[in-house]
Amino acid sequence: MEVADVPLDDKAKRMRDLLSSFYAPDPSLPSSPSKQASLDAINTSSFDPDQYMNLLVQKSNLEGLLQRHVEMAAEIKNLDTDLQMLVYENYNKFISATDTIKRMKSNIVGMEVNMEQLLHKACEIMSVQSRSDGVNTSLFEKREHIEKLHRTRNLLRKVQQFIYDLPARLGKCIKSEAYADAVRFYTGAMPIFKVYGESSFQDCKRASEEAIAVITKNLQGKLFSDSESIQARAEAAVLLKQLDFPVDSLQAKLLEKLEQSLEDLQLNMEDISCASVDSSDPSEQRNMSTTPPITAHEASVREFAEAIRAYRVIFPDSDDQLTKLAKHLVTKHLQTTEQYVRNRIGSADLLRVLRIIWTDVLLMDDVIQEAVMGDYCLETARVVVKEYIANTFSHLLHDISDTLTKSRIDQKDGLEKDSLQVALEASKKKVLQGSMDVLLDFRQLLDDELELLVKLKDWIVDWVQEGFQDFFRKLDDRFLLLSGRNNSSNHDQVLAGLVLVLAQLSLFIEQTAIPRITEARRYGQEFYEIAASFSGGGIRGSEYGPAFVPGEICRMFRSTGEKFLHLYIKMRTQRVSVLLKKRFNTPNWIKHKEPREVHMFVDLFLHELEAIRNEVKQILPEGLRKHRRTDSNGSTNSSRSNPLREEKLSRSNTQRARSQLLETHLAKLFKQKVEIFTKVEFNQESVVSMIVKLGLKSLQEFVRLQTFNRSGFQQIQLDIQFLRNPSKEIVEDEAAIDFLLDEVIVAAAERCLDPIPLEPPILDKLIQAKLAKTREQNPTSQ
Repeated sequence: MEVADVPLDDKAKRMRDLLSSFYAPDPSLPSSPSKQASLDAINTSSFDPDQYMNLLVQKSNLEGLLQRHVEMAAEIKNLDTDLQMLVYENYNKFISATDTIKRMKSNIVGMEVNMEQLLHKACEIMSVQSRSDGVNTSLFEKREHIEKLHRTRNLLRKVQQFIYDLPARLGKCIKSEAYADAVRFYTGAMPIFKVYGESSFQDCKRASEEAIAVITKNLQGKLFSDSESIQARAEAAVLLKQLDFPVDSLQAKLLEKLEQSLEDLQLNMEDISCASVDSSDPSEQRNMSTTPPITAHEASVREFAEAIRAYRVIFPDSDDQLTKLAKHLVTKHLQTTEQYVRNRIGSADLLRVLRIIWTDVLLMDDVIQEAVMGDYCLETARVVVKEYIANTFSHLLHDISDTLTKSRIDQKDGLEKDSLQVALEASKKKVLQGSMDVLLDFRQLLDDELELLVKLKDWIVDWVQEGFQDFFRKLDDRFLLLSGRNNSSNHDQVLAGLVLVLAQLSLFIEQTAIPRITEARRYGQEFYEIAASFSGGGIRGSEYGPAFVPGEICRMFRSTGEKFLHLYIKMRTQRVSVLLKKRFNTPNWIKHKEPREVHMFVDLFLHELEAIRNEVKQILPEGLRKHRRTDSNGSTNSSRSNPLREEKLSRSNTQRARSQLLETHLAKLFKQKVEIFTKVEFNQESVVSMIVKLGLKSLQEFVRLQTFNRSGFQQIQLDIQFLRNPSKEIVEDEAAIDFLLDEVIVAAAERCLDPIPLEPPILDKLIQAKLAKTREQNPTSQ
């Protein structure tokens, strides 16, 4: 029962292994029992019964031994049954083999007789074959001759039929205008007509000649017909030449026709707009003659090329004339393109035109190899591509100039409150983004695989470098022209805000635009080739150096920016000086009345300074605080301490007031010196401070040109005292402002006939009244 539980597949496999080990024991196995025996070693040749029993007793209890006994008894019974079945099967196989051997012996008995009969028949066949070979040998020559005569007879029949049918065939060709077939038929029959035309085929020859006369007349009419295409006329000329017609007299006329057809092959804007070649497909660029779809222009050029090919066949000595025609066609194409690139176009438009021209060149070069049209086109295309690059930079320069001009108009008309800032940002964007767009546009020329541009690649790199160098130089000249520096008479027509924009824009070009352009590879791989070539490359020799020198351009714009900044300060200072000049030249200071309030020129002066500050805030960045009352130093022409001046101004008698001049000069020897005019920086504080300082200095000079009475001097004292706090709010260098304002008062005292100042209470009262009036007029400003 236990054996029945074992799966049949495992049982069968085990039986086969046992039988295999029984009939074919492995001699390689060791005969000595293993030291480490196991219960599975019962099926090996080295099985040791005693050792197995000992091991089984050690590992199994009584119940396990009984179970193992039952299993082994079942296995022994099964092995005996399998062995008996194997013996029976082998016995059946031996009986079957014995029967097979008996049948083979009975079949071999009649085979020898059949083999003898077969050999006899083979001998008879060999004798028949030898007699047949003899007959073939004797009749071979006669048979070959007969076959040859038979082929000749068939050929003559065909030729005869062809000659008889020739007039009818020629007539059919005339009706269908298949002149090429007619000429081919007739020229094929000419050798027969020469031999038998006066005898056997006389009628056929006469009828054929009449038909050929009609064909010749029709071909001549077709050759000189303006309605026929160039290809059709060329084919007519070839057919006439095949008919031995004297076509040499037609060479000049046919060449004139070709020259006239050149006018129809010139490029126009429609051909350029219809060019739809995909620039991203290199295979289409390499083989333009097979690019679908074929445009009308390309079809016309192909037709013209085939006409030239036919013309060369007709007139082999006409290569020079045809070469001249082909070069004239390419020259006209490039002249049209040169006119086209003067407009504002992109590199994609230029590439389309160059592909059309290069396709025509390849077609011409395929017909006239001696003309070397590729090299000729390369030389002329250099001019076109160079002009395109120059025009692209010219358009960029024009855009930047238009942006600045528009800002000047907006500022003059007052259309926008922050027009200067808008103009500056627009100009920066136009310079930087415009330059990057130009680089990207030229990059498309370098990346294109058109053979013409591949040959011009090194030239293009040099032209771009030279173009950038020349562009920035012209941009600097344009800045100078807009600012009026090249013509001093135009200063009054130029707005000061535009000059400030030009100054900051020049600084932007020097600090940002030039580094971004020269290091464009950091911002995009598409600019890598051109940006990398700025350090050299192209076809320029190393002795000439790079065409684009960023350091030189940066220095130039740095210098230009500083000039514009000083020009702006000068223009604004002149405007302030005009205001001050009107103030001091208008009244009669000798007869000036006692001051009742702060003069209105102070309001105009402060309003002008506030306008300047607002203007500067739009353009220049904020700067660091550099000047304090305690850290001013440097050199100046005169100085004095405030306590000493206040004491002098408070003296009430004329004698002591007049003695202040002597004390002033003595104070110069002991007072700490104050720095007034410092280097102008590109920030708000520096520029506004310089304008205010120059304005106050101009105020001092205007005061020195006048002579004041006591009231005039007191009016100046009141105005200057009122200016102190507003000026300090505008300018951070308080020490310099105090010094310059004190200098104005001292200058007025020096030019005064009776320099007695206002009493401090009166001075404060007048100032407070002015402040209150100002607050009433401008309540929102408080």
